Amino acid sequence: MNGLQLQENLKKYTRIEDCPIRNVLSRFSSKWAMLILCVLSENEATRFNTISKAIPDISPKVLTETLKALETDGLVKRRLYAEIPPRVEYSLTEVGQSLIPILNSLITWALDNSAYISKRRKK
Repeated sequence: MNGLQLQENLKKYTRIEDCPIRNVLSRFSSKWAMLILCVLSENEATRFNTISKAIPDISPKVLTETLKALETDGLVKRRLYAEIPPRVEYSLTEVGQSLIPILNSLITWALDNSAYISKRRKK
């Protein structure tokens, strides 16, 4: 990419609403969203308590908010069963499932490079 193209792209994508990369990544690149997506990728349908147990350091409020954001973006679907007590299950949508191979590549990269990065941080 030459300097002119870079300048035009910077002007065009300065606002998060206009930048497809920043807009999308900002929603699922949070500390918890990626972990939740990974947990959901392991099962067809997962209950709230199961997700909470798989990620024990997330608060119920943050888990609820993150699930709602992922649902709003179409990465997660929520299914409510009319039972007493009500049962709710979460699963990945097709779009959410299409993200998993990319997340798996990122996880592999992180595992391969975490020792190097940790060592650099200690300097």
